[in-house]
Amino acid sequence: MKKSNNQMSDNKIQKISKPKVLAKKQFASKSFNKSIKVVFLGGLNQIGKNMTAIEFGQDIIIIDCGTAFPDGEMLGVDLVIPDFSYIEDNAERIRGLVVTHGHEDHIGAVPYLLKKVNIPIYATPLTIGLISSKLKEHKLLGNSKLFKYSAGQKFNLGSFGVEFVHVNHSIPDAVALAISTPWGTIVHTGDFKIDCTPARGEMINLARFSELGRENVLLLMADSTNADREGYTKTEKSINESFEFLFQKAGMKRIIIATFASNIGRIQQIIDCAVKYGRKVMFSGRSMINYVSIALELKYINVPEGVIVDIDNLGKYPSNEIVLVTTGSQGEPMSALHKMAFSEHKKVEVGCNDFIIISAHPIPGNEKTVNNVINELMKLGCEVIYESMYEIHVSGHACQEELKIIHSLVKPKFFIPVHGECKHLKSHASLAIRMGMSENNTFVGNTGDVVEISQSSMKKSGQVPCELIMVDGKGVGDVGSVVLNDRKHLGEDGIIIMVVAIKLREKKICAGPDIYSRGFVYVKESEELMVNAKKLASKTIMNCLEQKNCDWNLIKTRCKDNFYKFFHDKTRRRPLILPIIMEVKG
Repeated sequence: MKKSNNQMSDNKIQKISKPKVLAKKQFASKSFNKSIKVVFLGGLNQIGKNMTAIEFGQDIIIIDCGTAFPDGEMLGVDLVIPDFSYIEDNAERIRGLVVTHGHEDHIGAVPYLLKKVNIPIYATPLTIGLISSKLKEHKLLGNSKLFKYSAGQKFNLGSFGVEFVHVNHSIPDAVALAISTPWGTIVHTGDFKIDCTPARGEMINLARFSELGRENVLLLMADSTNADREGYTKTEKSINESFEFLFQKAGMKRIIIATFASNIGRIQQIIDCAVKYGRKVMFSGRSMINYVSIALELKYINVPEGVIVDIDNLGKYPSNEIVLVTTGSQGEPMSALHKMAFSEHKKVEVGCNDFIIISAHPIPGNEKTVNNVINELMKLGCEVIYESMYEIHVSGHACQEELKIIHSLVKPKFFIPVHGECKHLKSHASLAIRMGMSENNTFVGNTGDVVEISQSSMKKSGQVPCELIMVDGKGVGDVGSVVLNDRKHLGEDGIIIMVVAIKLREKKICAGPDIYSRGFVYVKESEELMVNAKKLASKTIMNCLEQKNCDWNLIKTRCKDNFYKFFHDKTRRRPLILPIIMEVKG
């Protein structure tokens, strides 16, 4: 029987029953006069878009390949992905992409990378499942090389040996990386925290970090997202009590909970609470349904039979028997919760009978969009619970005391803080220095930096291309600063379109000029302005036609210049001017 696209042959996914120990003799013939280069393709001075390359001799490995949220200036942009120029230029040297976990800021750009360079991917089972779903959507799964390893296992990629080390995060199967090199071990924590009572699975493998610290760790690269927060990150188990209280508080109302689709542990907590209070669980939002389906298939979520119900059956159950889990915790315009708030959801209409819980912190930069959604929901009569009111979300990232534990266990010679904005990176570097690290042995960098490391020194040695690559619909990289400036211009001042037909040889206007306004002024209330603009256009065009060397560019330039001055003098606005000139022959 022919295999479906979502099935992967054994030679494309490997699961090793016993860890494969890196042979020491592998490095015996290698020249030790080479340095290690760390190339930061994303994740520094920004939240998201995490991607790092490590280079030794003729071998390169890539760590993570994620997306970032577009900021408020990136109008209409769906995603921001790393610049793959360095990858494409060194494609023959790349031995593989190693992924720490399945969050979008670590796997979201994988399909876009594989469209450029088809390299093998190494990750844990859940992460491979999530990547596979993305590749299937982009019709890339059939040709992809995916290799599945669990925490504690090791494998070789050229000059590098890679070991997965179990860590706690807000998604299962998250790992840190212990990367063996001829000069010593590089430890990359990925995103992590130290959780002694995780919602599912075991506590972070601190014992292995301690062992690595006794084995000559050359470089530590560690998550800095919460490096400016004192103390410890709260355990996921603390959320259970809040959910218990809120489920009781909801009473007879329908419960709607918005959370990250990838927070599988949180979804399991919601399901457990729903079971206890006799409610059915429904899911809304494409990414939510996708993540839950994969987690169920791989048995990362445990659900009693009959608890999960399709959202199409929403009307068959009373409000007090429903828990609807949805996307939109960050106020994303196309998310399910956003559509509910603005009465655009096809299946869910919210109102005074809804008890809505937003179980997530706003990502920096998203505060305004989240507040807009909360306000709109409240206008519709919903009772909305958000994170500042109750403990309904805990971070998946380590705070200062947890970072100190990792530093003290690993004992690195050099340290580079990663995954965070400038304030996070500097705070983390300062923490390392306070713990005894030499300031000369720390490096706070930017995306695009190349850092060269030997056994005795670490220094910045260059820069690689790091342009913002924006995804808008099916277009990748075709939206740049010029397009964004035009969109911003249109959004702020609108557009004026002038259409005219002329006979250039006869120097005669055949039709028009007609003036159209969009987003600038309301034409019916600005008739005098439009009439005068039309007169100005006619006069400008005729003046151009009467000149000896008249051409299209001259007419367009004069019309633009005169219109800019005219509309600015009359309105103090500067709309985008678009002259459309057609030639009539005969």
